[in-house]
Amino acid sequence: MLKEPLKGILPVAPTPFHADGRIDEDGMRRVLDCMVDQGVDAICILANYSEQFLLSDEERATLMRVSLERVDGRVPVIVTVSHFSTDIVVGRAKAAEAQGAAMVMMMPPYHGVGLVPAEAGILEHFRAVSDAITIPIMVQDAPLSGVSLPVPTLVRMAREIENVSYFKIETPFAADKLAALIEAGGDHIVGPFDGEEAVTLLADLDAGCTGTMTSALQPEMIRPIVTDFLAGNGEAALDRWKLCLPLINHENRQCGLRATKTVMMEGGVIGSDYVRHPLKPMSARTRERLIQLARDLDLIALRWGK
Repeated sequence: MLKEPLKGILPVAPTPFHADGRIDEDGMRRVLDCMVDQGVDAICILANYSEQFLLSDEERATLMRVSLERVDGRVPVIVTVSHFSTDIVVGRAKAAEAQGAAMVMMMPPYHGVGLVPAEAGILEHFRAVSDAITIPIMVQDAPLSGVSLPVPTLVRMAREIENVSYFKIETPFAADKLAALIEAGGDHIVGPFDGEEAVTLLADLDAGCTGTMTSALQPEMIRPIVTDFLAGNGEAALDRWKLCLPLINHENRQCGLRATKTVMMEGGVIGSDYVRHPLKPMSARTRERLIQLARDLDLIALRWGK
């Protein structure tokens, strides 16, 4: 149970696979230990950057158990439970809370642009989860879903659904949406966050966000941007963001979810940076630039296992 509202950096843990594609349970434990050593404020598992859409239900259950047991309360764990089926999401959320999750994160129900519920169905979906658990829910407002969640809808969710209080906004023009959400929602908006590897972080902090959900690539570099800004030192935050920005941009625009796994493999955290088909490995050219930029920042993930 959270003792105070989460803020800071809540990165997504990658899912490590062996070179033959099987999930790597020991690698998952090492990923989580590395993330704790990166100084994260919480860890999110089974998210899109965890390749959740390439995991079987049995694998999800295994990874959740392994992760919650390994973290063992050292930092809060957020479990992603997104699914089109309300019954499945409710079941996932209940299991997450029962095993010690501090929060769940979920996108609205989606299954392609032709199969999106009306607003009433979306609210019912989130309300069913809220009624089944006592821990907070983070609403993931992501372009991936193709579902429009305008600010009035998000505010209504925050006001009417008891456990909806955190929001991850990663849509285009996220800063304007965050500012509007915070203004309209007031005290109901406990945790306004952004995502997208912190590529828009400074604008989003200007708009009032109190944290970011990045990958696990460079949390130790990005977290001080948030803490400096929230402490009133905007110039220091800007200077730190400028330092991180080349790698942030390369990850966001060229590498995607593969970046963290490749750097963690290079640093001995995991044994393979395998991604499941139909995803493809990054090119040697993209990888070379990634490792160079990571070395320039002397990232923890690049040397943790050595």
